[in-house]
Amino acid sequence: MKAIVLCLIGAAVAQPAPAQNYPVRPVRVIVPVATGGGTDFLARALCRELSERMGRQFVVDNRAGAGGAIGGETAAKAAPDGYTLIMGYTASHGINPALQKLPYDPVRDFSAISQVASATNMLVVHPSVPVKSVKDLIAYAKAKPGQLRYASAGTGTAPHMSGELFDLMAGTKMIHVPYKGAGPALTDVLAGHVELTFTSLPAGVPHVKAGKVRPIAVTSLKRATLMPDLPTVSESGLKGFDTDQWYGLLGPAKLPQAIATRVHAETVAALKDEDLRKQIINQGFEIVGSTPDQFRAHIQSEVKKWAELVKRAGIKPES
Repeated sequence: MKAIVLCLIGAAVAQPAPAQNYPVRPVRVIVPVATGGGTDFLARALCRELSERMGRQFVVDNRAGAGGAIGGETAAKAAPDGYTLIMGYTASHGINPALQKLPYDPVRDFSAISQVASATNMLVVHPSVPVKSVKDLIAYAKAKPGQLRYASAGTGTAPHMSGELFDLMAGTKMIHVPYKGAGPALTDVLAGHVELTFTSLPAGVPHVKAGKVRPIAVTSLKRATLMPDLPTVSESGLKGFDTDQWYGLLGPAKLPQAIATRVHAETVAALKDEDLRKQIINQGFEIVGSTPDQFRAHIQSEVKKWAELVKRAGIKPES
């Protein structure tokens, strides 16, 4: 009997830790938006690198809808075995909790692994609008209360929140014009049907270079690597203005610590690869690579920030 017990103990000790075995099959990475956008690009670029580094395929699974809530719910309810992860982003884990009753808690129902990157929006105006700075825009908007319009990708999106925060901090009253996507919103600004928008850097830069829109400022606290000469809204008079977008890797709650640690280590190492860095930076992203604790704290602060803004601005979900 004693010999059997010793054998069993020896066998248990000989078993490799989960992190040593993991992964033994493909890993699904849920992207809670449709193909083609910034979140999707970032997830696919990272998955390619992780696949090479870890010897198993990391496969993107787009689960778009409800501002990221459909993909978020799928990931939250998945088995916590490391074979379902999610590329969460500003809407799915930051803004949406303030705008809808979600089928998951953005902090409690997930294991934070690492914030992968962030990206700023860029405030641009149609060339016909006679402003060249944030100061000019504030003065112009105050001179035309309720007349200046800004386009967004829809209620609750980062561009919409940027406009709401701008109004609150500047004391202006612009009109929000929501569209079903960032593309249509920018198209109407290019055509002069709407005066301005807070567009993503990758989407806006080509039109800036073509002279179709005039750049005013970026919405992050730091200047963008892709356009270092463009000032931030914060340094242009609205101190503390910050509505950048962020993206990060998470797993379901109760993800084994050994697996979470392994995925975090491989993710941070992948983000140091020069080819991957060039791909990401050239698309207008800023690379982060935070610790799990830092990422968790960031999500908590984002949930609080957006909830306060939604309450102050009286923002209601689209019907």
